[in-house]
Amino acid sequence: MTIRVLLADDQALLRSAFRVLVDSEPDMEVVGEASDGSEAVRLAKEQRADVVLMDIRMPGTDGLAATRMISADPALAQVRVVILTTFEVDDYVVQSLRAGASGFLGKGSEPDELLNAIRIAAGGEALLSPAATKGLIARFLAQGDTADGERDTAGAERLDALTGREREVLVQVAGGHSNDEIAERLEVSPLTVKTHVNRAMSKLGARDRAQLVVIAYESGLVRPRVE
Repeated sequence: MTIRVLLADDQALLRSAFRVLVDSEPDMEVVGEASDGSEAVRLAKEQRADVVLMDIRMPGTDGLAATRMISADPALAQVRVVILTTFEVDDYVVQSLRAGASGFLGKGSEPDELLNAIRIAAGGEALLSPAATKGLIARFLAQGDTADGERDTAGAERLDALTGREREVLVQVAGGHSNDEIAERLEVSPLTVKTHVNRAMSKLGARDRAQLVVIAYESGLVRPRVE
């Protein structure tokens, strides 16, 4: 299956570079380019994109608003958004995850990292972030508007629907571990892990694993490490 990729960035030169990279891969193709968020939402639907590489800062409708629009549209339920960032706007990154992004990647990442991120997002397998970035997500999710007591209580109540094993798997997912890694840690099969992850997503109304990570932190099931 060919992964259909949409590029959303207001810099034409950057889009061109991404296009060359993506189109060089046999299992993916660029199906459109957008210079702002509203165009990205429209093209995602028209071109049946699987993954949108979304810049946060764009004129008009920015990447954050566009991510919310894609996440809220049932017709775009299959679309996964990967936020491209310089990591200078950490708070926006976390807002993007809450808005429905599958993860994020630095614009300075190596080509192989970007291509792997696209494949991971298309497969819905894991949150796109290296270990240091997971810590950043945890830190920002643990502060800001997550300090609202009522919201935390509501989040914790959502977890009541999970079994003990599903909670255990959720903790591992929040740690950024793959199904194979979780299986090894819990001494079960990868298929069993996948089943637990899918059930947790269904019960919690999560689009993908990235949303499971957000829920795990916002509910207090997982706490950020203090460096």
